[in-house]
Amino acid sequence: MSVVTPLRVDPEEKKVLELIAEALRSIQFGAVEIILHNGQVVQIERKEKIRL
Repeated sequence: MSVVTPLRVDPEEKKVLELIAEALRSIQFGAVEIILHNGQVVQIERKEKIRL
């Protein structure tokens, strides 16, 4: 059996993860796109569709 240790995340990375989680929670139909530059998140796009 293996032991799982919690990840240590710096405050800036934690904020990015919170923003991504909020984008995912707040969308029903659509897509969340994460844009990276040199391995850093620089933009989060949320494209939402409204289905009738």
